[in-house]
Amino acid sequence: MESKNYHEDLAHIRSMMERSSRFISLSGLSGVFAGLVALLGAVYVYFVFQREGIDYFDGKRNVFSEDLVRELAMIGAAILVLAVLSGYIFTARKSREKNLQIWDQTTKRLLFNFAVPLITGGLFCLGLLYHEIFVFVAPTTLIFYGLALVNASKYTFTDIQYLGLCQIVLGLLSFFFLGWGLVFWAFGFGVLHIVYGLVMHKKYM
Repeated sequence: MESKNYHEDLAHIRSMMERSSRFISLSGLSGVFAGLVALLGAVYVYFVFQREGIDYFDGKRNVFSEDLVRELAMIGAAILVLAVLSGYIFTARKSREKNLQIWDQTTKRLLFNFAVPLITGGLFCLGLLYHEIFVFVAPTTLIFYGLALVNASKYTFTDIQYLGLCQIVLGLLSFFFLGWGLVFWAFGFGVLHIVYGLVMHKKYM
């Protein structure tokens, strides 16, 4: 009987330590929704290219008009906003269900470690757009997003690290298949997010 209580106490202490050092409210459903939004966005971008008479898969360095670049930027911003909004909604709901605090020091550390590589990559992509090196944008977003996930993984579920590594590998591969960046981007931000989200939802629901 005493042994049973001892193990229960250890489990309780371990749970408290995990809650204080890791952000465990992350919802797998937010990953699924973000992946679906990314896939829809990629399909929409493909048809935008078709409308403009651009064959994205020919591997050539296409010249994009200022209006097209602006439209693509707006699409990217819309995808980002929807993904972040869904992430917050699903995570907040999970926090309420499990009676967990969503905003604390661990959350701040998580966001800081996630934001530094992400913002750096975003600024780097702006430089690529400024110099009209569009073909490198998709690989770059994958790599820096992967670095952000790996960097933040020590403050949440370790599964995030594996997702980040997959994004980095995809981004590096994409550099060797220029002209197929949209496909790699859709697979990384779309398919991988959906798979990761389903696994996380089943594992930590």
